[in-house]
Parts: sequence; structure tokens; C-alpha cells
Amino acid sequence: MNWRGVLAIYKFEMHRFRRTLWTGLAVPVITTSLYFIVFGAAIGSRMTEIGGVPYGSFIVPGLMMLSLFTESIFNASFGIHMPRFTGTIYEILSAPLSAFETVLGYVGAAASKAMSVALVIFVTAHLFVPVTVAHPLLAFLYLLLVALTFCLFGFMVGIWAKGFEQLQVIPLLVVTPLTFLGGAFYSIDMLAEPWRSITLFNPVVYLINGFRWTFFGTADVSFGLALGATVAFFLICLTGVWWIFRTGYRLKS
Repeated sequence: MNWRGVLAIYKFEMHRFRRTLWTGLAVPVITTSLYFIVFGAAIGSRMTEIGGVPYGSFIVPGLMMLSLFTESIFNASFGIHMPRFTGTIYEILSAPLSAFETVLGYVGAAASKAMSVALVIFVTAHLFVPVTVAHPLLAFLYLLLVALTFCLFGFMVGIWAKGFEQLQVIPLLVVTPLTFLGGAFYSIDMLAEPWRSITLFNPVVYLINGFRWTFFGTADVSFGLALGATVAFFLICLTGVWWIFRTGYRLKS
């Protein structure tokens, strides 16, 4: 295991994050505050509780997941797309690094950035509502699993994209709508049929509800089912990254 090479990639990516640290952290703080002002004040005044949980507290896991999805995909996709854009990808491919070590460096850095933003949102939420976590260790591990999953997904997006414009296609047109329709700000039990059954085909539902269960011990779907769906998504993304390096898809051309 070439830990020196992995650490070199990790430190390089984290250095880029530190250059825009205040911007990267100020944006989620402002965005989270606006969500609480709009959803917490406007809607929360009419919808006091959902499943026995105050509405302001209820949306905290959804807000964290929304930012985690976006940050994970953006950081991972941009991190690997830049070497492709500048042509330095060939130096990385010729370095004494295995595919696993290369992915570990890029995905590890992207996951660290995304986790940092999610935790900043968690701290910011305490300024507006009381938030307690029923299973803190499980919540952290689940957050890490989701971050790694979407960083792997973002890594594939960065390889697939032919330009910087395409880097925004998946997060803006696919992931964000699925998150808003996946119960981030409401319970899917509030939906009438057949919409509730249709919503269950949205994979983001399971990711959000699994994380919400670690907070409140209750969710729209069981934690076991949510965890199984998250692990399955992780394995699918891992297989996709393996296939990219196995075939050299858009890496060597």
C-alpha cells in the first residue's frame, strides 16, 4: 500500500479546499439559515410536528443530506475532472499507484470536505432549533457511508463529463430533484396513494430516512431496509469505478 502517494493526493485536494475555506463554509451556513427561515417559520408555524418530532428538528437530517449529496458529487467530480482537463491525469496513471490508492486519495478528500460541510450545517441548526441525536455513533458512520457512496458516484461523473458544464447536469437535474421529492422536508406518509408508493422507488428516500432514524429513532422506512439500500448503492458505485479503471473508460483517451 503506497500511503505516501495516497496522502499526496489527499493533501493536494484538501489544500484546494482550504484556499476557499471561508466561502465553502459560509455558503452552507447562509443556505441553512434561509431554509430554517422559510421552511421552519413559514411551514413550521402551520405544521408543528411530524411523527412526534418538531418540524424544525425534523428537517435537519434532510438539510444535511441535501448538502452532503451536492458537496460529495461536486468535490469528487471536480477533483478528478481537473487532471483530465489539464492533461496531468497521465502522470497520475503512470505513478506507482494502484487504482484503489488513486480512488482512495480523491474520494477520501472529497468525503472529508462533504462531511465538514454537513457537520457545519448540524452546528448551524442548533442556532434555530433544539436537535438531539439518538444514536450519535451510528449517525456519524451512516453519514460517512453516504458521503463515500456519493463521492464514488461523483468520481464517475467527473470521468464521464466532457466539460465543466456536464459536471452540473447530474447534481442539478437528477440528485437535487430526487432529494426534494425524497422526504427531505416532509414525511412520505403525508402523501396520498399512488404517490406514496411511487416515492418508494426513489432511492434517496432510503438514504434520508436511514439518517433520520439515527436522529429520532423513527422514520418512514425501517433502518435495516434503508441501510441495505445504501450499502447496495455503495457497491454499485464501487463496481462502476472498478469498471472505469478496468477498461480505461475516458481515462486513456
